[in-house]
Amino acid sequence: MEMFTKVALAFEHGGFWMWPILLIQLASIAIMIERGYALFVRRRMNQTALAVSFEESIRRGEMDAVVSKAQAAQPTNPVARAIAAGALAARNMGGKEEIQSKMDEVLIEENSLLDRRTGFLSMLGNVATLTGLLGTITGMIKSFAAVAYANPAEKASLLAAGIAEAMNATAYGLIAAIPALVAYGILQNRSNRLAEDLNQGGLKVFNWLSYTYEPMTSYQIKKSVDRKPETTV
Repeated sequence: MEMFTKVALAFEHGGFWMWPILLIQLASIAIMIERGYALFVRRRMNQTALAVSFEESIRRGEMDAVVSKAQAAQPTNPVARAIAAGALAARNMGGKEEIQSKMDEVLIEENSLLDRRTGFLSMLGNVATLTGLLGTITGMIKSFAAVAYANPAEKASLLAAGIAEAMNATAYGLIAAIPALVAYGILQNRSNRLAEDLNQGGLKVFNWLSYTYEPMTSYQIKKSVDRKPETTV
């Protein structure tokens, strides 16, 4: 209880700019929780390993099986969306350019989701620091005004109040800024690692689809010819 009392007193003595810093801190905490859950819980570093599991089916030209398996894995594996898009393009006799464009479309979208809102943490950390500095300046202005215009009996208390406002605003600005900047670095590193894993998995699948495209097409054409019923004269 004593700690909360001290925090409340410091907040009270910090002046008006403590409230904007509080809003900044709440916003940064919300982003940290949401991004932490999205990048560490929902996303896993297994996209390349998942892509490898499709290699055998792709090399055999079993696009229907690849599409079905990829669609089943989509909810928790973003690389599966790219695999499904590329396999659908290959199954529809699309060329390498079409396969690449379909996969790139999905990969670009998924990569953009990794960085969503993370950049705000850096901005909020800097704004919290600057807001604390602004509180410091206003507190010092009050201190100098107290010395210049106040009665001699009140100068000491007004000077102390102005200095307390300045120091509390500075401290609270740094308290809000430091965790936001640390979290930004951690989340950005996690985003980069997830993006590398996702892109490597997508590239592997694209290479397999590209290298097996011609034999797969020939296999499908032969298969369709074999299924064509013989005409009787």
